[in-house]
Amino acid sequence: MIGARAAADVAALLRAATRAEILPRFRRLGAGAVRAKSGPLDLVTDADEAAERVITAGLRARFPECVVVGEEAAAADPALLRALDGAELAFVVDPVDGTANFAAGLPLFGCMVAAVVRGEIVASWIHDPLGDDTAVALRGEGAWIESPDGHRHDLRVAAPVPVAEMVAAVSWGYMPEPLRGRVTARLSRLRATVGFRCAAHEYRMVAGGYAHALVYNRLYPWDHAPGWLLHREAGGYSARFDGSPYGPLATTGGLLVAPDRASWDALHAALIAE
Repeated sequence: MIGARAAADVAALLRAATRAEILPRFRRLGAGAVRAKSGPLDLVTDADEAAERVITAGLRARFPECVVVGEEAAAADPALLRALDGAELAFVVDPVDGTANFAAGLPLFGCMVAAVVRGEIVASWIHDPLGDDTAVALRGEGAWIESPDGHRHDLRVAAPVPVAEMVAAVSWGYMPEPLRGRVTARLSRLRATVGFRCAAHEYRMVAGGYAHALVYNRLYPWDHAPGWLLHREAGGYSARFDGSPYGPLATTGGLLVAPDRASWDALHAALIAE
């Protein structure tokens, strides 16, 4: 259902939306243009809302029968998440991933979309507005980064290494105790940790082989469905903390992303297991 032509159309839509609604507001947000949702680190800006409207309208024009679940629309009406269950074609949209960075004028934010067919993630896009390129994945067809001029290079995860040599982004802020204390006490078992406050760039980083692993606790589909498929199609392995497969309907249970199954097992034993 999502072929090469459709994938290119969605990438072009994200590029147009970011150029029209996001970049003109970067470092130019006026008074009242930034608002808190669930807390001081959970923000929404005028750029998020405007870009989501443009992307939603563009997806519905290109795919008239589709369901669109945007982060900001779902924040206003959480029942929208249920629309993903059984939809013939649905899109999840994160118009500005890394909103806290965007609001602070930091150049680490992205625009993410995933296509879901009857509960299966079949395509994803992670657009970097400042780099002006898009990471694209099609289920069973690989993952790549494509520039506006059509130049593309394939993505491949890093080669497996022992846990002591791994570089990982570990998001522990939403972990409950005692998991939070256990994970943070064990971070020195890794070679290094990074934290971008932006899943878009963290997923692009591991899919490109520039780090080894990601650890997340909270799983909203707009944050993880696009990157999960990108990483999978780049050759990686991931599962929830209990070993069960990730799916776009899951919002809890954590997610561990690694180069392969053996690396996942080793990292889980080192950081997660009791």
